[in-house]
Amino acid sequence: MYLVDTNVWLERLLDQERSAEVERFLGAIPSDQLFVTDFTFHSIGVVLCKLDQKETLLRFTQDVFVHGAVDLVHVAPKKTERLVSVMRQFNLDFDDAYQYVAAEENDLILISFDTDFDRTELGRKTPVEAMKQPRK
Repeated sequence: MYLVDTNVWLERLLDQERSAEVERFLGAIPSDQLFVTDFTFHSIGVVLCKLDQKETLLRFTQDVFVHGAVDLVHVAPKKTERLVSVMRQFNLDFDDAYQYVAAEENDLILISFDTDFDRTELGRKTPVEAMKQPRK
């Protein structure tokens, strides 16, 4: 089961350099094995609306949550102490700590292009690396 970081979704949605890699990952992994944080969902909304891509936001929401089985997870405010601890321990920004704690709490593999996660205990996998790993 995988927690897909904001940068991975945006790579595909904005058709950036590694978009094809993300497309292969999303095609290979059943959507019921994918998770996204509420933070990621809202960040994608902010970015796409700022770029005047509201239709892309609607398609994303339909594809991922309505027609797909991607599950939304969140980190409760009472976990702020853990978030701050992770920020200090691994020198992460709030958004990265949020993804980390969400992955940790839900026993998920973090899928990200962000190398900041490489210095954490959980680490991360790129979409290509995740496809090479045997699934449970």
